[in-house]
Amino acid sequence: MRLAMIGLGRMGGNMAERLLRAGHEVVVYDPNPAARERLRQQGGEPAETLEAVVAALKAPRIVWVMVPAGQITEETLNRLFSLLAPGDVVIDGGNSNFRDSMRRANTAQGHQIEFIDAGTSGGIWGLENGYCLMVGGSTEAVRLTEPIFRALAPENGFLHVGPPGAGHFVKMVHNGIEYGLLQAYGEGFEILKASEFSLDLAQIAELWRHGSVVRSWLLDLLADAYRKNPTLDHIRGYVDDSGEGRWTVFEAIQENVPAPVITLSLLARLASRQDESYSAKVIAALRNEFGGHQVHTD
Repeated sequence: MRLAMIGLGRMGGNMAERLLRAGHEVVVYDPNPAARERLRQQGGEPAETLEAVVAALKAPRIVWVMVPAGQITEETLNRLFSLLAPGDVVIDGGNSNFRDSMRRANTAQGHQIEFIDAGTSGGIWGLENGYCLMVGGSTEAVRLTEPIFRALAPENGFLHVGPPGAGHFVKMVHNGIEYGLLQAYGEGFEILKASEFSLDLAQIAELWRHGSVVRSWLLDLLADAYRKNPTLDHIRGYVDDSGEGRWTVFEAIQENVPAPVITLSLLARLASRQDESYSAKVIAALRNEFGGHQVHTD
């Protein structure tokens, strides 16, 4: 198939390359000329503007948007809606909020354009291993674009999960679960490290990969990280979040679903960013006041 990939960063660039390897024709666009050139060398057809992207495609045009969630996505999609024609298809593969995707689908429908939200998981390993794709959209639009999803995904790694918005909703919950898994591994290995035993954490991570009930791809990656850096030197314990953990917690509250593990894993990420906890200072001062407990000073 012939399509365009908008955004050639860590994900979009690799996805465009995987599509090219599978024999698809890919028009590539990114504001960074070096990113366009890299994909040109892989067989992509670079375009310097969104107008040029649309002109290089034939109806029904298929445009995959792979840019950071938020304002950039909003501006890019609105621009495309004004340039494309009825019957064309826009796919948002970024980490957009599913409610934004539902709204954007309605906007696209007003232009008689099909909108697909494709929750995409696979990270930097997706080029070789494939991407897990959670796709929301109309049956007709997904059927038209299915060869693209099949090329990007490994076997059984693509599913049409529901109408527009459903793809990003499933991806949101997927990322919320990821928060909990990462937190459990982090806490477990900290307990191992703090113990009275002189434990080789790299060997334990490798051991658990074989036959253990806690084995997983995340554990594989942790074992690999320990092989590269056995003491995790020069890595700060500062953990960012993409926003999807927050959205998952919000939706859990909205739906009256208790989700303590995911919620606490999100809060742990927030705590990781504090050099000094003011709330801990307040607690220490109060313990000193009511019980005369020792206060640690600088």
